[in-house]
Amino acid sequence: MDPLITQFKQFYGDLTQLPVSQFNRLYADDVIFRDPVHELRGGAELLSYLEPLCQGLDFGRFEYLDELVQGDTAYIKWNMNFRNPKLGDRMQTVRGMSHIQFNDRIYYHEDVYDLGAMLYEQVPVVGKLTRWLKYRLVS
Repeated sequence: MDPLITQFKQFYGDLTQLPVSQFNRLYADDVIFRDPVHELRGGAELLSYLEPLCQGLDFGRFEYLDELVQGDTAYIKWNMNFRNPKLGDRMQTVRGMSHIQFNDRIYYHEDVYDLGAMLYEQVPVVGKLTRWLKYRLVS
């Protein structure tokens, strides 16, 4: 396994204790980050996004399920288990995948996950409608 990928997985091991001091060893200064909500450019912008997001969690851990690393590219499949008081008391699990490109540090990081499962389904009225629509699509 590539040492940088091991370091990446350790960095996000406990989201409530994000090791900010290791950030610059992991990410390039001009990193590009994408997820279903954001596209960020630069390490400072990414760190400014991650810190308050993680500080708002009561619990946050990644369970790494599978990975494929070839050359300077990695795909890591995961479950993110978290509890955010803004979304209620329930523990939530979201399945996703990170696409990482790297040389000595990560210069591209894209997270792909179901934003509906993470947010919309947790809102009482919208959640009920979202679950109903999903049900209608498969039945």
